[in-house]
Amino acid sequence: MKVKVNQDSCIGCGACASICEDVFEIGDSGLSEVKVKEVPEDKKDACKEAIESCPTAAIVEE
Repeated sequence: MKVKVNQDSCIGCGACASICEDVFEIGDSGLSEVKVKEVPEDKKDACKEAIESCPTAAIVEE
């Protein structure tokens, strides 16, 4: 599973990073960034929760 954050839609609320900090972080720009190329198997459920929790639907599965 791979994910991407649409920087044009992200508002930097940090929900994704708080739900799945192994995959997401708030970067220097104040917006969410993906920290890994491939989501680890044991983090997929948390990552899907982060996707669903994004208020602007900025996170997409590739």
